[in-house]
Amino acid sequence: MTATQTPPTDHPKTASDSAARRYATVNPFTGETEKEFDFTPTEAIDGIVGRAHSAFQEWRQRSVEDRAAVVRRAAELMDERIHDLAALTTKEMGKRTEEAVGELFLCSMILKYYADNGPAFLQPTPIQPLFGGGEALVETQPVGPLLAIEPWNYPYYQVVRVAGPNLVLGNTVILKHAEIVPQCAEAIEQLFTDAGAPEGVFTNTFLKISDVEQVIADPRIAGVTLTGSERAGSAVGALAGKHLKKSVLELGGSDPFIVLDAEDLGATVKAATTGRMQNTGQACIAAKRIIVPEAIYDDVVAGLQQAWSTFSPGDPTDPSTSLAPLSSEQAAKDLHAQIQDAVDKGATVLAGGNRPDLPGAFVEATLLADVTPDMRAYHEELFGPAAVVYKVKDEDEAIALANDTVYGLGATVMSSDLDKAKAVAERIEAGMVWINQPTGSSPELPFGGIKRSGYGRELSEMAMFEFANRRLLRTVPAKKADKPQAG
Repeated sequence: MTATQTPPTDHPKTASDSAARRYATVNPFTGETEKEFDFTPTEAIDGIVGRAHSAFQEWRQRSVEDRAAVVRRAAELMDERIHDLAALTTKEMGKRTEEAVGELFLCSMILKYYADNGPAFLQPTPIQPLFGGGEALVETQPVGPLLAIEPWNYPYYQVVRVAGPNLVLGNTVILKHAEIVPQCAEAIEQLFTDAGAPEGVFTNTFLKISDVEQVIADPRIAGVTLTGSERAGSAVGALAGKHLKKSVLELGGSDPFIVLDAEDLGATVKAATTGRMQNTGQACIAAKRIIVPEAIYDDVVAGLQQAWSTFSPGDPTDPSTSLAPLSSEQAAKDLHAQIQDAVDKGATVLAGGNRPDLPGAFVEATLLADVTPDMRAYHEELFGPAAVVYKVKDEDEAIALANDTVYGLGATVMSSDLDKAKAVAERIEAGMVWINQPTGSSPELPFGGIKRSGYGRELSEMAMFEFANRRLLRTVPAKKADKPQAG
């Protein structure tokens, strides 16, 4: 952390979790509470963990092909139910229907990816012994039940990127989802049940936050993964360490979008707009800080202002709507407070900046400039339709600004000169850098960050090994077994 930085506040993805007194579907467009759910009783937790552990003993003994077939069937069921599942997302956290369907399409791809490739990923890796003859293999084995603590912003995607690889590997999963998407959580459990997963292989719970430690502390739980706030990640990581459990944390980011040149200004502006505004800006890998050289700054800003002006709030089920509500009224208030803090301290509003005079959890598509280190918007993640644009003198200043953050999740570099873009990307402190395309996600690409964005990787082959026993099997011919080995 530099001398100018201050620790960020809680990440909005899970801020609602810590304040919630119940699991409930509260439509962020209408503000109406449509359905409420009781918390899982504390006294029921032991039985839930017990069933997940018992299921693990049987599930791990199945062939990897059988486990993969269940995961593939879940993907097929997701395809069949895609519109009903998407409607739940829109109802519970306000995602536009088009984007909700797109999320489910990606989820199906992820499940199919692990169903198709997981068995090959789990093949033993041979090692040539340096002495003693025989053979050595590194085997990949499951470790047991996992607790997955997941956020609301991508209510299916966040879950399947944990469930896909781990169910194929042979682990079982207990889900504690965000309190504002309970029906999505139930629907995911039903998918795996209907796909043939035995009881306890994938279990949804409505856990209270105060009961999370009981689950992590249980000796039958092998690990915990969390996507959410820095504060929640710090707490869960500490608990995992206390109880000697493996953890994976994805804790958000303040991703830079670095423009090195703008030979195709339209493509650059489009990429920045897409990178920032997808999912109403409620994405940890969104392009939140747009960094532009002074020579082309005015042209890029003019293009961004034009693009930002096209976003119109409305019903997320209406195909003509370009700006959906945020996930909750509290999320809208929190984002607007960050914007107002910057404005009060002298930031320039290039677009938006207000809450429209409409019902629903809306904030205007906002573009800020002249943001300085004394403002919250400089250090904190803006989790919604708001971005900050910065003017820099050269590449060195752009890189220094990009790295002047406690986060390190993703980054984007835009340039017609690929060699220059790669050289800049090499100096960016992030878990993922994309060149000439906004940061995104695909099943085969590892996803994760560094610094206060967390640790560990999801997706790709790497995800198969986060919660695995990479066991050595060393076999020496009997006639040489009497030779002493060091260590």
